[in-house]
Amino acid sequence: MTPLFAPQAHNNAWSNHRLHRACAGLTEEELAAARPSFFGSIIGTLNHILIVDLFYVSALEGACVGPSAFADEVPHSDLPSLRAAQRDVDRRLIAVTEDATLSDPTRLVQMQREAGVQEERFDRTFLHVIQHQIHHRGQVHALLSMTQVPPPQLDEFYLEWETDAVRRAPDLAEMGVSDADIWGGR
Repeated sequence: MTPLFAPQAHNNAWSNHRLHRACAGLTEEELAAARPSFFGSIIGTLNHILIVDLFYVSALEGACVGPSAFADEVPHSDLPSLRAAQRDVDRRLIAVTEDATLSDPTRLVQMQREAGVQEERFDRTFLHVIQHQIHHRGQVHALLSMTQVPPPQLDEFYLEWETDAVRRAPDLAEMGVSDADIWGGR
């Protein structure tokens, strides 16, 4: 197991938590408003993040859900249900990274594509999921700047510096974790 997979998965969940909390300051109309982006709206982009996560996290867990994962482009038209679904898949990703058998960097992960089953190493698949999230969270961040809701800080990491630890402690507590849970004795 690579010791940075789990902290990266936690950091990913923290960024989603902060972004969804900011989006909660918007009305349903503002979330669904047409905006210049790949997925047409904030809620559309957040749903895309979730759908892709479900596809890849299922594969990382050993399931092969296939292209049907993409059949409904907006499975959650309301933010509360979307937030709950994102929290669930974030927890699943964390659990995968904390399982030494599943998170073996060289373990082959199978993904059902339209053209057949694709196999890829765990580490490459995991890094792709993280990069995908960063990319689209950045889009939502930019879309938020077009609203009255200030975009949240998303590029902080789990630095040991006390000021950072104090700032993130309330967010982590809302998520039910602490620095000690993430980093242990390190």
